[in-house]
Amino acid sequence: MQTITTVAELRHVVARARRADKRIGFVPTMGYLHEGHLTLVEASRAQTDVTVVSIFVNPAQFGPNEDLSTYPRDFLRDQELCRDAGVAIVFAPDVQEIYPTQFETFVEPGELAKPMCGAFRPDHFRGVVTVVGKLFNIVQPDVAFFGQKDFQQCAVVRRMAIDLNLPIEIVTVQTVREPDGLALSSRNRHLSEEERRRALAISRGLFAAADKFRSGERDVEQLIAIAKAHLNTVDRLQYLELVDADTLKRAESSLRRTAALCAAAYVGSTRLIDNVILPLSTP
Repeated sequence: MQTITTVAELRHVVARARRADKRIGFVPTMGYLHEGHLTLVEASRAQTDVTVVSIFVNPAQFGPNEDLSTYPRDFLRDQELCRDAGVAIVFAPDVQEIYPTQFETFVEPGELAKPMCGAFRPDHFRGVVTVVGKLFNIVQPDVAFFGQKDFQQCAVVRRMAIDLNLPIEIVTVQTVREPDGLALSSRNRHLSEEERRRALAISRGLFAAADKFRSGERDVEQLIAIAKAHLNTVDRLQYLELVDADTLKRAESSLRRTAALCAAAYVGSTRLIDNVILPLSTP
Protein backbone atom coordinates (compact mmCIF):
# COMPACT_ATOMS: atom_id res chain seq x y z
CA MET A 1 0.00 0.00 0.00
CA GLN A 2 1.20 3.49 -0.85
CA THR A 3 0.45 6.54 1.26
CA ILE A 4 0.53 9.70 -0.85
CA THR A 5 0.16 13.27 0.33
CA THR A 6 0.47 15.39 -2.82
CA VAL A 7 -1.74 15.81 -5.85
CA ALA A 8 1.21 15.54 -8.25
CA GLU A 9 2.40 12.20 -6.90
CA LEU A 10 -1.09 10.74 -6.81
CA ARG A 11 -1.76 11.71 -10.40
CA HIS A 12 1.53 10.11 -11.43
CA VAL A 13 0.75 6.83 -9.67
CA VAL A 14 -2.85 6.67 -10.93
CA ALA A 15 -1.73 7.46 -14.48
CA ARG A 16 0.67 4.53 -14.32
CA ALA A 17 -2.19 2.25 -13.24
CA ARG A 18 -4.31 3.53 -16.11
CA ARG A 19 -1.57 2.80 -18.62
CA ALA A 20 -1.70 -0.77 -17.33
CA ASP A 21 -5.44 -0.75 -18.14
CA LYS A 22 -6.43 -0.87 -14.48
CA ARG A 23 -9.92 0.12 -13.35
CA ILE A 24 -9.78 2.68 -10.52
CA GLY A 25 -12.13 2.66 -7.53
CA PHE A 26 -12.35 5.53 -5.07
CA VAL A 27 -13.62 5.75 -1.49
CA PRO A 28 -13.56 9.34 -0.15
CA THR A 29 -13.52 9.53 3.67
CA MET A 30 -12.77 11.91 6.50
CA GLY A 31 -10.91 9.19 8.34
CA TYR A 32 -11.49 7.53 11.71
CA LEU A 33 -12.50 4.51 9.67
CA HIS A 34 -15.03 1.93 10.78
CA GLU A 35 -16.68 -1.15 9.30
CA GLY A 36 -18.93 0.99 7.14
CA HIS A 37 -15.91 2.49 5.37
CA LEU A 38 -14.34 -0.94 5.04
CA THR A 39 -17.52 -2.22 3.39
CA LEU A 40 -17.07 0.50 0.77
CA VAL A 41 -13.48 -0.66 0.31
CA GLU A 42 -14.69 -4.24 -0.09
CA ALA A 43 -17.18 -3.15 -2.75
CA SER A 44 -14.45 -1.23 -4.57
CA ARG A 45 -12.05 -4.16 -4.51
CA ALA A 46 -14.78 -6.43 -5.89
CA GLN A 47 -15.52 -4.09 -8.82
CA THR A 48 -12.18 -2.45 -9.63
CA ASP A 49 -8.48 -3.25 -9.85
CA VAL A 50 -7.00 -0.40 -7.80
CA THR A 51 -8.73 1.09 -4.74
CA VAL A 52 -7.85 4.61 -3.62
CA VAL A 53 -9.03 5.82 -0.20
CA SER A 54 -8.77 9.49 0.63
CA ILE A 55 -8.48 10.61 4.25
CA PHE A 56 -9.16 14.31 4.55
CA VAL A 57 -11.20 16.17 7.16
CA ASN A 58 -12.73 18.81 4.92
CA PRO A 59 -13.02 22.17 6.69
CA ALA A 60 -15.28 23.57 3.95
CA GLN A 61 -18.21 21.37 4.98
CA PHE A 62 -18.23 22.40 8.65
CA GLY A 63 -20.16 25.40 9.89
CA PRO A 64 -18.65 27.92 12.34
CA ASN A 65 -20.19 26.25 15.40
CA GLU A 66 -19.75 22.64 14.30
CA ASP A 67 -17.28 19.96 15.35
CA LEU A 68 -14.33 20.44 12.99
CA SER A 69 -11.82 20.74 15.84
CA THR A 70 -13.16 17.70 17.69
CA TYR A 71 -13.88 15.47 14.70
CA PRO A 72 -12.17 12.14 15.56
CA ARG A 73 -8.80 11.50 13.94
CA ASP A 74 -6.40 8.55 14.14
CA PHE A 75 -4.34 8.42 10.98
CA LEU A 76 -2.02 5.56 11.97
CA ARG A 77 -5.00 3.38 12.83
CA ASP A 78 -6.65 4.33 9.53
CA GLN A 79 -3.52 3.37 7.61
CA GLU A 80 -3.41 -0.02 9.28
CA LEU A 81 -7.09 -0.69 8.56
CA CYS A 82 -6.60 0.27 4.92
CA ARG A 83 -3.54 -1.95 4.61
CA ASP A 84 -5.40 -4.91 6.10
CA ALA A 85 -8.38 -4.27 3.82
CA GLY A 86 -6.27 -4.40 0.66
CA VAL A 87 -6.33 -0.71 -0.24
CA ALA A 88 -3.77 0.10 -2.92
CA ILE A 89 -3.38 3.84 -2.26
CA VAL A 90 -4.18 6.09 0.69
CA PHE A 91 -4.35 9.75 -0.32
CA ALA A 92 -3.86 11.91 2.78
CA PRO A 93 -3.32 15.53 1.74
CA ASP A 94 -3.08 18.41 4.19
CA VAL A 95 -5.47 21.36 4.00
CA GLN A 96 -3.01 23.51 2.04
CA GLU A 97 -2.74 20.83 -0.65
CA ILE A 98 -6.51 20.87 -1.25
CA TYR A 99 -7.19 24.55 -0.52
CA PRO A 100 -4.01 26.43 -1.38
CA THR A 101 -3.56 30.11 -0.70
CA GLN A 102 -5.95 32.27 -2.76
CA PHE A 103 -8.34 29.34 -3.36
CA GLU A 104 -11.73 30.89 -4.16
CA THR A 105 -13.67 28.59 -6.53
CA PHE A 106 -16.53 26.50 -5.14
CA VAL A 107 -19.10 24.14 -6.66
CA GLU A 108 -22.64 25.31 -5.94
CA PRO A 109 -25.18 22.48 -5.49
CA GLY A 110 -28.83 22.86 -6.46
CA GLU A 111 -32.23 21.94 -5.09
CA LEU A 112 -31.21 18.54 -3.72
CA ALA A 113 -28.96 20.29 -1.21
CA LYS A 114 -31.67 22.52 0.27
CA PRO A 115 -33.95 20.27 2.37
CA MET A 116 -33.13 18.16 5.45
CA CYS A 117 -29.44 18.59 6.33
CA GLY A 118 -29.17 21.51 3.92
CA ALA A 119 -31.85 23.45 5.78
CA PHE A 120 -29.85 23.29 9.01
CA ARG A 121 -26.33 23.35 7.55
CA PRO A 122 -26.66 25.88 4.71
CA ASP A 123 -23.07 25.72 3.42
CA HIS A 124 -22.47 22.05 4.17
CA PHE A 125 -23.17 20.57 0.75
CA ARG A 126 -21.34 23.40 -1.01
CA GLY A 127 -18.27 22.22 0.90
CA VAL A 128 -19.03 18.57 0.20
CA VAL A 129 -19.44 18.86 -3.57
CA THR A 130 -16.45 21.18 -3.84
CA VAL A 131 -14.09 18.76 -2.14
CA VAL A 132 -15.60 15.70 -3.81
CA GLY A 133 -15.36 17.44 -7.18
CA LYS A 134 -11.72 18.26 -6.53
CA LEU A 135 -11.00 14.70 -5.40
CA PHE A 136 -12.74 13.31 -8.47
CA ASN A 137 -10.53 15.50 -10.66
CA ILE A 138 -7.41 14.46 -8.75
CA VAL A 139 -8.08 10.70 -8.60
CA GLN A 140 -10.13 10.42 -11.82
CA PRO A 141 -11.75 7.16 -10.74
CA ASP A 142 -13.97 4.94 -12.82
CA VAL A 143 -16.23 4.25 -9.83
CA ALA A 144 -16.73 6.07 -6.51
CA PHE A 145 -18.36 4.45 -3.48
CA PHE A 146 -20.53 6.16 -0.84
CA GLY A 147 -22.56 4.90 2.11
CA GLN A 148 -26.36 5.04 2.20
CA LYS A 149 -26.29 6.51 5.73
CA ASP A 150 -25.40 9.81 4.05
CA PHE A 151 -28.42 9.49 1.74
CA GLN A 152 -28.76 13.15 0.84
CA GLN A 153 -25.02 13.45 0.23
CA CYS A 154 -25.21 10.52 -2.20
CA ALA A 155 -28.03 12.22 -4.10
CA VAL A 156 -26.20 15.55 -4.26
CA VAL A 157 -22.92 13.98 -5.40
CA ARG A 158 -24.66 11.86 -8.03
CA ARG A 159 -26.42 14.96 -9.37
CA MET A 160 -23.11 16.82 -9.52
CA ALA A 161 -21.49 13.99 -11.49
CA ILE A 162 -24.35 13.99 -13.98
CA ASP A 163 -24.59 17.77 -14.32
CA LEU A 164 -20.83 18.24 -14.77
CA ASN A 165 -20.52 15.30 -17.19
CA LEU A 166 -18.06 13.47 -14.98
CA PRO A 167 -17.39 9.97 -16.37
CA ILE A 168 -17.68 8.39 -12.93
CA GLU A 169 -20.14 5.77 -11.75
CA ILE A 170 -21.52 6.58 -8.29
CA VAL A 171 -22.28 3.47 -6.23
CA THR A 172 -24.28 3.65 -3.00
CA VAL A 173 -23.60 0.86 -0.51
CA GLN A 174 -26.13 -0.14 2.14
CA THR A 175 -25.70 1.30 5.64
CA VAL A 176 -23.63 -0.86 7.99
CA ARG A 177 -25.01 -1.16 11.51
CA GLU A 178 -24.06 -2.45 14.91
CA PRO A 179 -25.87 -5.67 15.92
CA ASP A 180 -28.37 -3.56 17.90
CA GLY A 181 -29.18 -1.42 14.83
CA LEU A 182 -27.15 1.73 15.49
CA ALA A 183 -25.78 3.05 12.19
CA LEU A 184 -21.99 3.11 12.20
CA SER A 185 -20.54 6.61 12.28
CA SER A 186 -17.19 8.10 13.17
CA ARG A 187 -19.07 10.40 15.54
CA ASN A 188 -20.40 7.48 17.60
CA ARG A 189 -17.20 7.58 19.62
CA HIS A 190 -18.41 10.83 21.18
CA LEU A 191 -21.42 9.07 22.75
CA SER A 192 -21.29 8.02 26.37
CA GLU A 193 -22.66 4.58 27.20
CA GLU A 194 -25.93 6.16 28.34
CA GLU A 195 -26.15 8.36 25.24
CA ARG A 196 -25.49 5.41 22.99
CA ARG A 197 -28.44 3.54 24.51
CA ARG A 198 -30.66 6.55 23.87
CA ALA A 199 -29.32 6.92 20.32
CA LEU A 200 -30.84 3.53 19.45
CA ALA A 201 -34.21 5.30 19.37
CA ILE A 202 -33.34 6.66 15.93
CA SER A 203 -32.91 3.32 14.19
CA ARG A 204 -35.77 1.77 16.19
CA GLY A 205 -38.13 4.48 15.01
CA LEU A 206 -37.05 4.13 11.39
CA PHE A 207 -37.30 0.34 11.55
CA ALA A 208 -40.78 0.51 13.11
CA ALA A 209 -42.00 2.69 10.24
CA ALA A 210 -40.32 0.41 7.69
CA ASP A 211 -42.05 -2.63 9.25
CA LYS A 212 -45.41 -0.88 9.01
CA PHE A 213 -44.65 0.03 5.38
CA ARG A 214 -43.91 -3.62 4.60
CA SER A 215 -47.25 -4.50 6.16
CA GLY A 216 -48.97 -2.23 3.66
CA GLU A 217 -49.09 1.21 5.30
CA ARG A 218 -48.70 3.98 2.70
CA ASP A 219 -49.97 7.04 4.54
CA VAL A 220 -47.06 9.46 4.91
CA GLU A 221 -48.20 11.09 8.15
CA GLN A 222 -48.85 7.72 9.75
CA LEU A 223 -45.38 6.44 8.85
CA ILE A 224 -43.75 9.58 10.21
CA ALA A 225 -45.82 9.37 13.41
CA ILE A 226 -44.81 5.73 13.94
CA ALA A 227 -41.13 6.64 13.69
CA LYS A 228 -41.48 9.77 15.82
CA ALA A 229 -43.13 7.85 18.66
CA HIS A 230 -39.78 6.14 19.33
CA LEU A 231 -37.70 9.32 19.34
CA ASN A 232 -38.54 10.73 22.76
CA THR A 233 -35.15 9.69 24.17
CA VAL A 234 -33.09 11.90 21.87
CA ASP A 235 -32.20 15.35 23.16
CA ARG A 236 -33.23 17.23 20.04
CA LEU A 237 -34.89 15.97 16.89
CA GLN A 238 -33.63 18.18 14.08
CA TYR A 239 -35.77 16.65 11.36
CA LEU A 240 -37.75 13.54 10.49
CA GLU A 241 -38.87 13.62 6.87
CA LEU A 242 -40.27 11.19 4.36
CA VAL A 243 -39.03 12.25 0.92
CA ASP A 244 -39.09 11.03 -2.65
CA ALA A 245 -35.91 9.00 -3.09
CA ASP A 246 -35.04 10.72 -6.37
CA THR A 247 -36.08 14.34 -5.91
CA LEU A 248 -35.84 14.60 -2.08
CA LYS A 249 -39.12 16.49 -2.15
CA ARG A 250 -41.56 15.70 0.64
CA ALA A 251 -43.57 12.63 -0.22
CA GLU A 252 -47.23 12.92 -1.16
CA SER A 253 -49.91 12.03 1.37
CA SER A 254 -49.92 8.44 0.14
CA LEU A 255 -46.70 6.85 -1.11
CA ARG A 256 -46.65 5.95 -4.80
CA ARG A 257 -42.90 6.06 -5.43
CA THR A 258 -39.82 4.80 -3.63
CA ALA A 259 -39.17 7.06 -0.67
CA ALA A 260 -36.58 7.59 2.05
CA LEU A 261 -37.44 8.18 5.70
CA CYS A 262 -34.59 10.35 6.99
CA ALA A 263 -33.78 11.60 10.47
CA ALA A 264 -31.22 13.83 12.14
CA ALA A 265 -31.08 14.17 15.91
CA TYR A 266 -28.79 15.26 18.69
CA VAL A 267 -27.96 12.87 21.50
CA GLY A 268 -25.96 14.86 23.98
CA SER A 269 -23.83 17.14 21.83
CA THR A 270 -23.48 14.57 19.02
CA ARG A 271 -25.46 14.95 15.83
CA LEU A 272 -26.48 11.64 14.24
CA ILE A 273 -28.21 10.93 10.94
CA ASP A 274 -29.90 7.78 9.65
CA ASN A 275 -32.45 6.66 7.09
CA VAL A 276 -34.37 3.73 5.67
CA ILE A 277 -35.53 3.24 2.10
CA LEU A 278 -39.18 2.39 1.47
CA PRO A 279 -39.16 0.79 -1.99
CA LEU A 280 -42.01 1.06 -4.46
CA SER A 281 -41.93 0.45 -8.19
CA THR A 282 -41.92 3.72 -10.14
CA PRO A 283 -44.84 4.15 -12.58
